[in-house]
Amino acid sequence: MQTTADRLRAHGLRATRPRVAVLDVLDAATAAQQHLAVSEVELRVRAEIGAVSTQAVYDCLEALTLAGLTRRIEPAGHPARYESRVGDNHHHLVCRECGATVDVDCLSGVAPCLEPSATAGFTIDEAEVTFWGRCPDCAVRLATAAS
Repeated sequence: MQTTADRLRAHGLRATRPRVAVLDVLDAATAAQQHLAVSEVELRVRAEIGAVSTQAVYDCLEALTLAGLTRRIEPAGHPARYESRVGDNHHHLVCRECGATVDVDCLSGVAPCLEPSATAGFTIDEAEVTFWGRCPDCAVRLATAAS
């Protein structure tokens, strides 16, 4: 099994301590079905390695995303979130209230799994879908508040 440092190098990146820590944090979060905002990544990385600047975390996330090791999710009205589940063309459920984000597999086949009605000459290789609604906790809270 490849180490985090090996994965970084395989994608053309130096395996710096902050990059390893950021990718490790995102791997653990992704395994727990969590999609982390930059502030959450920063807190967890600091818990792992101590001092790290906010700018270093942003730089690491940008490098990891450009290298294809992480994915940036940008739900409207919510901070960007990151995950390390990449390359499988899955989609997301986002709670309108709390911003909780959950993965949902594409059921229509392989990437891009959805076909647009027109492509304007583009070669389509991925589809990104965001489903909006309320998570179970927020739905219960709102129903209770309305009663």
